Amino acid sequence: MNIVAWLRQNGFILGLLLAVGLAFLLPGPGAPGGGLHPELLNNFGVAVILFLQGLSLAFEKIRSGAGNWRLHAIIQAFTFVIFPLVGLGLDYALPWLWPGGPASIRQGFLFLCVLPSTISASVVLTAVARGNTAAALFNAALSNLIGVVLTPLLVHLLMHRTGQTGPLGPLMLKIMTLTLLPFFVGMALRPLVKARVDARQRWVARISNFIVCFIVYSAFCVSVAEHVWQTQGPSVTLILLLFVLLLFTFMSLLIHFTCRSLRLNREDLITAYFCSVKKTLALGVPLAVLIFGHRSDLPLILLPLMFYHPLQIFINGLLAARWGREQVGL
Repeated sequence: MNIVAWLRQNGFILGLLLAVGLAFLLPGPGAPGGGLHPELLNNFGVAVILFLQGLSLAFEKIRSGAGNWRLHAIIQAFTFVIFPLVGLGLDYALPWLWPGGPASIRQGFLFLCVLPSTISASVVLTAVARGNTAAALFNAALSNLIGVVLTPLLVHLLMHRTGQTGPLGPLMLKIMTLTLLPFFVGMALRPLVKARVDARQRWVARISNFIVCFIVYSAFCVSVAEHVWQTQGPSVTLILLLFVLLLFTFMSLLIHFTCRSLRLNREDLITAYFCSVKKTLALGVPLAVLIFGHRSDLPLILLPLMFYHPLQIFINGLLAARWGREQVGL
């Protein structure tokens, strides 16, 4: 693989690293009251991301995968029931396993566990592994639609005991205004511009990724300005990475063996795995900003998700290639 192809394939992750580094070098413009006005641009960016999702989501391709309700129930149960329960168990266990670990990171693991799945990555990996691609597209889209509403509700329910969440009513109104409304506007406009949007999917993805990188930049600017990182040593990063790896491994094995025990066929098992184990960074970052606001410890809340994302892409990419070769007998 040449360097240009590698940069294109990993551009989003590199952009996130660049955004974090820039926040430490130049935090002023992205902090509250800074020249970039992140308190306004972040909300606008969230709306643009959801508008583009509605504009580019091919509902006409989803219908063919809508009939396999047993598979859909398994995937959504893992995404919004089993994963949150595992996250709740981890939240109770972390004070014992990691005494003195930041409370914000515990909240970050809970937030990670209640997020919906990815759309594009789940579908692409399922296709590479020769799974049920139509069902993957249906479930990834359904997961994101449900997640816009259910993720804030689960966050409020699971974190309410900590006193870290605000009133639910104003939060849900804000989320509906900045997510569901632009999403359905984009969906309504899709029939008029479908051909143009589908021909420019790469640019649609680049715009969304750029907005996510800006939101990450502004979040880290707040933490740098508030001197949050001066209290965190490098050991925090290493321990966090270990727990992210353990969470991913546990959920991968749980999903795989559960689907085998339910006697899913090969194509449906692959689809169930890739749609259940993956968590969306593209939607997760905007939702975190809406749910937690511009807290100085927001980067700590985002860290488990930011570590989980490249890990899931790397390992699942290897698995998809292996399962695809096995299917064709290579």
